[in-house]
Parts: sequence; structure tokens; C-alpha cells
Amino acid sequence: MSPHRPPEPVQVIKQRRDAALQALVSAVPYIGFLGLHFDRRGDELTAVMPFDEKLIGNPELPALHGGATAAFLEVTAVIGLAWAHYWPQFESGVLDPEAVAGGQLPRLPKTIGITVDYLRSGLPRDAYARAEVTRSGRRYASVRVEAWQDNRTRPIAQATAHFRMPLPPRDTPQGEGAA
Repeated sequence: MSPHRPPEPVQVIKQRRDAALQALVSAVPYIGFLGLHFDRRGDELTAVMPFDEKLIGNPELPALHGGATAAFLEVTAVIGLAWAHYWPQFESGVLDPEAVAGGQLPRLPKTIGITVDYLRSGLPRDAYARAEVTRSGRRYASVRVEAWQDNRTRPIAQATAHFRMPLPPRDTPQGEGAA
């Protein structure tokens, strides 16, 4: 009979999950340049792009730059897919969130292609986005992303992105240990 351990305090679990998410986010330097952050509620993420003058593409309207909007959608898809992919591994203990927070990062999905639909001008205010994984296999995944500002039912842009999934690490790389 094994000794029964009391469950960890919820705050400890929450801090460990937040640290793991922050480590994944910090692995993409462009996220810092855009000033993005992610609001986590359980396994659901909302990306937030706080308004900044550097994001304006057309000062006459003023409107957010299409490149900033597309980048926002793409990094939301990458982080959303990575979080969905690694979340069960964090929860089961296969991936140690403390090790990830300490810099032992798993590899992120690589973008194969992305199609962005601009639906209306992004105004000079904060923007939000959520990613939905529509297909996730061992080697390939598809993600749909939607961005909005004041009203989620009035998106400013949406995207469909396709990714190559990272291969699981091998215990012994090919060629090692061969005599």
C-alpha cells in the first residue's frame, strides 16, 4: 500500500502552469516585440495585443497594420497549438513545467502556411484572439484563429494556418553509440 499524498494547493498548480506558458511564449521573441500576452483559463488561451502606436499602418484612418494583424494571428495559432499539444504532457507529468519554465523548452510547431482574411479595419485599441485546433496529428496540424476588438461577434481578421508538428525527441540520435 503506497502512502497517500495530499493534493497540491491550487495556487501552486496555477503558478506552475503559468510559468510553463510564459516559457513557451518567451521562446518567440517577436511576441515580445508586439507586446502580446496570453490570458489562461484552464486549457483555454486568449491572446491580447495591447494597442501601441507602432502597430498603426494607416495613420489617416487610423488602422492597425495588416502585417501586425497577421503576425498576431500566427503567433496566437503557434502558442495555442503548442499549449494544446503540450497541456496533457504537463498535466500527466511527462513534461515538467518547472523544467520548461527553467528553459528546457519543447520544440514549437513550424508554420507551413497561413491564409489571413481581413474582415474590417483594426482600430487603435487592444485586440484579442483565440485559436482553435481543427486537426492535430503526429506530423501535421491545422488551426483556425479569430481576432476581434470590442465585440467578439465582429472579428477584424481570421486565419487558417497549417503546421508541421515537432517530432518527439529520440532517446538516442541515429548514429550515436554505433561502433
